[in-house]
Amino acid sequence: MTTTPTPDITPITGTFGAEVRGVLLRDVEDGAWLMNVLEEHLVLVFRDQFLTHAEQSRVARLMGEVTPAHPVVPGHPDFPEILELNAQQGGKNARWHTDVTFVETPPAASVLVADEVPPYGGDTLWCDARTAYARLAAPLRDAVDQLVAVHRISPLAFWGEPFDTALGRSDAQYLFEEAAKVPPVLHPVVRVHPSTGKPSLFVNPGFTTHLVDLSRIESDHLLRLLYEHLSQPELTLRHRWQLGDVVMWDNRATLHYATDDYATAGRRMRRITLRGSRPVGISGVESSVADDPLVAVR
Repeated sequence: MTTTPTPDITPITGTFGAEVRGVLLRDVEDGAWLMNVLEEHLVLVFRDQFLTHAEQSRVARLMGEVTPAHPVVPGHPDFPEILELNAQQGGKNARWHTDVTFVETPPAASVLVADEVPPYGGDTLWCDARTAYARLAAPLRDAVDQLVAVHRISPLAFWGEPFDTALGRSDAQYLFEEAAKVPPVLHPVVRVHPSTGKPSLFVNPGFTTHLVDLSRIESDHLLRLLYEHLSQPELTLRHRWQLGDVVMWDNRATLHYATDDYATAGRRMRRITLRGSRPVGISGVESSVADDPLVAVR
């Protein structure tokens, strides 16, 4: 029989995010409870956890089905579901993005553990795509409800911008060749959350290239408007990492940004993603592979 913890859940902002105290993740047995709390708050912060690789994997598996570490980047040799993010080996991503939206069924959620934090900087920011959608003016909401966007992997997008000098030529060539094997996909610009039923914006600067059936001017400017709206300070939270931290986020309703402001200091994280379902839009349109080059290429 599973037991549900009785934690202290403290909101981080007025719209999303919460810090959870009084819970040791290594002892949790009720993964459904964890996922329910995550889906309510979108981002959860757990301090002083110090999870091992095996404990991190166990917690993630309680919450859902884990995925391989990344479609084009190899995972940990003993835990292939763990993606290691080592800043001194190119593992940075200083760009707003939602994880792995360049596949038909992007991850539902992520579990991130801090192994090494820099003495300054290195914070991660999240933005609330659920509230961002709700706060759009009604005519604009009606417009984006009907739109579909192309998402594709940029060969070096995983490493952030400007491109990290820790990325060697052979690594870059490998990523370029592997990325070419991943076809672009079509996602609704507004997706309905499969558990809560709440809509959220589902575009991001990391992987969204353009909007289908719009001109270049229309697409570029509307996406720029949505990105600026998403990332306004009132819809974001900023997490300052401490050793032992675990942060979880709902990948279906958030974007995040790993700030690259710590020079050459060390920063090591490890991430596990949970398998997600095929996104469905307000109009009922479902995500699919973009097999028409006239649609997919911009």
